[in-house]
Amino acid sequence: MNKNKSDATDHNRPFSDKEAKGLYRAIHERRDVRSQFLPDPIPPDVLARLLGAAHHAPSVGFMQPWDFIVIDSTDVRQAVLSIFEKENRKAAENYQGDRNTQYKSLKLQGILESPVNLCITCDRSRGGTHVLGRNSIVETDLFSTCLAVQNFWLAARAEGIGVGWVSILDQDELASTLNLPEHVYPLAYLCLGYVSEFLDQPELEKKGWRSRLPLSDLVHGNSWGEPLTEQALDAQIRKG
Repeated sequence: MNKNKSDATDHNRPFSDKEAKGLYRAIHERRDVRSQFLPDPIPPDVLARLLGAAHHAPSVGFMQPWDFIVIDSTDVRQAVLSIFEKENRKAAENYQGDRNTQYKSLKLQGILESPVNLCITCDRSRGGTHVLGRNSIVETDLFSTCLAVQNFWLAARAEGIGVGWVSILDQDELASTLNLPEHVYPLAYLCLGYVSEFLDQPELEKKGWRSRLPLSDLVHGNSWGEPLTEQALDAQIRKG
């Protein structure tokens, strides 16, 4: 058989049951890790694979707006932690009484505990003034970078590496700390490392902050608030 034809056939075939189960397992067992980091370093070849997975995300107009800042400097991470602590105090003011107490008890970052941090940025000027597919929805460059984050996260779970997204940060201060150009947005600040365990539930669910919504409440048919016309699909969704 012609090798090129064989390669094309291989790329077009569905995943095997084992491969598909691995993908779904990574999706369902992915966690936002904050408290379970181990100090063990991530081998360079493993980190390179994760970055390669992120770089293979789809992007609007194939603009590939992402860059990856690998941060192992304690000084830089301490500066980022200071930004977090200031913003976290402000965030706590949104809650009163028991909810405030519960919020303050949550571990919401692992900036120093994880062996390495990663900032995934979005270069909003990449690809020039007119990027194919971005004319109507300018934010598609940010959406594209989020897909790179998700690729990275799922690949990390498959490698047994935990990832935690630190979102309680002032983005202007973070950009200044990392010396980002004005047109580059610090989209995701991630903590990375091997972990003592992956929790069986998302940590906020396990600690009673919020529960997962039923999928059946979130699927509509043809327009908002209308039931699905495909009854077999509706039955499968309600089965969970």
